[in-house]
Amino acid sequence: MQQPKKYDADWIARYYRRRPWEAIARVFKILWFLGGFLLRMVLDDWFHQSEKNKLKRASELRHTLTRLGPTFIKVGQALSTRPDLVRKDYLEELIKLQDRLPPFDTAIAFNIIERELGRSIEELYREISPHPVAAASLGQVYRAFLHTGEEVAVKVQRPNLLPVISRDLYLMRWAAGWMAPWLPLNMGHDLTLIVDEFGTKLFEEIDYLNEGRNAERFAANFQDDPTVKVPAIYWRYASSRVLTLEWINGYKLNDTENIRALGFDPNAIVEIGVVSGLRQLLEFGFFHADPHPGNLFATLDGRMAFIDFGMMDQLDERTKETLAASVVHLINKDYYALADDFITLGFLAPGTEIEPIIPALEKVLGKAMDESVGNFNFKTITDEFSELMFDYPFRVPAKFSLIIRSLVTQEGLALSLDPNFKIVEIAYPYVAQRLLKGESPAMRSRLLEVLFKDGKFQWQRLENMLGIARSGGNFDLLPTAQLGLQYLLSKEGLYLRNQLLLALTEGDRLHTEEVGRLWHLVKDEIQPARLFDVALSALSSK
Repeated sequence: MQQPKKYDADWIARYYRRRPWEAIARVFKILWFLGGFLLRMVLDDWFHQSEKNKLKRASELRHTLTRLGPTFIKVGQALSTRPDLVRKDYLEELIKLQDRLPPFDTAIAFNIIERELGRSIEELYREISPHPVAAASLGQVYRAFLHTGEEVAVKVQRPNLLPVISRDLYLMRWAAGWMAPWLPLNMGHDLTLIVDEFGTKLFEEIDYLNEGRNAERFAANFQDDPTVKVPAIYWRYASSRVLTLEWINGYKLNDTENIRALGFDPNAIVEIGVVSGLRQLLEFGFFHADPHPGNLFATLDGRMAFIDFGMMDQLDERTKETLAASVVHLINKDYYALADDFITLGFLAPGTEIEPIIPALEKVLGKAMDESVGNFNFKTITDEFSELMFDYPFRVPAKFSLIIRSLVTQEGLALSLDPNFKIVEIAYPYVAQRLLKGESPAMRSRLLEVLFKDGKFQWQRLENMLGIARSGGNFDLLPTAQLGLQYLLSKEGLYLRNQLLLALTEGDRLHTEEVGRLWHLVKDEIQPARLFDVALSALSSK
């Protein structure tokens, strides 16, 4: 089966329409497993046992998807991030779905390596483990040494994977087109497009050359970050089905005992992961979409190592700016603007009447924002939103299902290490710092949205943001002050200069009390010599 390396739904459909017999056996197997599961659900309903057996059935669904193989395991993982498609009790079970299968025969794996790389195992590697050290749904990994001495991981794809996945995607797309008209709007909306997005990402994930390129791009983004480690790629030993990369010595993040034995705090390393995740979304727009414990390691020198760059995604500038805006509107409790952000991001369809939705947003998000920042729990918010999905026309765009998966996975990992962990205690300082630094016109625009409401300067908000930013522990005020002063002195900052003058004299009085509170907040960081240097630098760059 010679088919394109990239997902092409039309090509796959033409292939199987000409060879329907190749799909028939798979259809019977799928119907046997899924049909038996659905029959048990119907019997539960007939005998009024649905509530009693719902957790049992959710567990059965997870095991059924596992037995159906790699594509369905991936489907289960994708569905675990879709509260608009799956009930809450099933979501909780699917989140547990492990991307693992028994390993395939090493002789077959070595044959694939030799065929793909054009040399014998002995010529390629000085030494290689006789059995895989890890096995997943799409491939397995061996530990080896190159003849030049480097310790490497050799990733080998499962045999015949592309035809198996293509056949399953063809059947899924056919089923999606058939079922969509019978489903509620928010469930049936663009169901074939969801399958296509899933297929595109799955094809990218099984192209190991694409994974290697992703790893190098990710490494370039974090080249100046000493806390993040990315394995090097050995391109002479790589193909679309075999990837040789630097071996990472360390421990999985949930191996807290060994991490502490190295002298490191597991929670501190998880914090590195959270901040690096925010940088991926809000700075680079290029993010790792599968940060489960098997893909994250604490290295022997205390860094966070990322591996497995098959599932990545890219956010455009408009999406990054809208995400920043939504954070601002959430902080400001501006639910009308937040609803507009949801339309821009695709969570609500264009033209959706937002008036009836505002009370629901206030109910879900207002309660969370009324509590302290430290009590904000992302998992709780997504769970409550999953209930709203069936009452309001919310939907989760396929791209954002990967973001949600990333955030929920990171928070879940952190909570497994520390039940008191609060992701927002780390996220808020980072977002506040990004806004205060105002390194781009978009970020400066969002900062102005925070600082002004109805044309009036919000002193309390600035005070709160400074306090939150400083709580991150690594926020240096003076470089931020330099950026701010440069902006104030620029043509772009004319509006802000005028507004600040008005704010200082608003209500026919000087706002010395507010200025005094801000000074008390930052005075310990203001050293005269550094302050003079900042002012001089800002003036010279004018």
